[in-house]
Amino acid sequence: MTDRTLKTLGFADVPAQQPLTYPGRPITHPTLLTTGELWDLTPTPGRRLGAWTVNPRPGDGETPDEAPAEALDAVLTHLGHPPTPHRHPVIAVGSNASPAQLHHKLSRPGRPATVPMVPVDVHGIAVGCSAHIGRYGYVASAPYTAPGARTPLVISWLDAEQLAAVDATEYPNYRRVLLPGGQYPMVMPSGERLRGAYLYVGERGVLMSPDGTERPLPGGGDQSALLTRLLAGSPRLRALLGPDPRAWVTRAGADLAVRRTGTRIFQEEGWALPQPDLLRCPEDGQPGEPGGPGGPGGAKSYDALSSPE
Repeated sequence: MTDRTLKTLGFADVPAQQPLTYPGRPITHPTLLTTGELWDLTPTPGRRLGAWTVNPRPGDGETPDEAPAEALDAVLTHLGHPPTPHRHPVIAVGSNASPAQLHHKLSRPGRPATVPMVPVDVHGIAVGCSAHIGRYGYVASAPYTAPGARTPLVISWLDAEQLAAVDATEYPNYRRVLLPGGQYPMVMPSGERLRGAYLYVGERGVLMSPDGTERPLPGGGDQSALLTRLLAGSPRLRALLGPDPRAWVTRAGADLAVRRTGTRIFQEEGWALPQPDLLRCPEDGQPGEPGGPGGPGGAKSYDALSSPE
């Protein structure tokens, strides 16, 4: 049987463990992540996600040519996980699009993560760099408004427990908002248009280029090149985190005070570009409350955010 493990398929790098690999390798076609393996999803035109097929079914001993295709919701139920109507669509603009990072964030001993992941075109949103230094020392991605843009991003369908776990990794540097599909159209590979999906928006905005040539600075690229560029643009950052990207992630990843100082330097250098339009999108609740980071009880499900067939 074909080896479908993350390592064999080339998804071994976990940015949380190897910061300079951020944002990790994203999926590029519909996929079911389960038990540290990736299984292909085949979209069914005009049908919702749960009707898409998984072939072969995870856990089958049959070869791909022998195993029958089965609907995703049936597979999820067979594996003991919530089906798609009860999951929450969450747009990834950074490492959450990497199955290795998501597996690392969501898996626990004896309970590996199971998550459908689907590339989706999102209109009006582009990917920049958050104006803060993250807990692992890297500068993570963050979304910004870009009228006319059509950006391929990844939506993961998380159950309530998984959503709370991801919230905990994003708060307080990001706010989870509900991006309205009417204002920011998002189209599934099946042709379905979602009425909305969740998005983590940077509380401090996105970084502008230190030399003023790009506004905002593109995110999601080579982390070493990004940090090199930021170091070159600020003597204060070089004194704090230099002389090179490896020194940056080592120092920042080990010391909260260093991360906070570096984040403050971003602001004081005038590099931070706020994103008020995205931050005005509705939230489900406040941190610690149902529906807010740490408590997604009020989060809308895919069933509520998808179009009826």
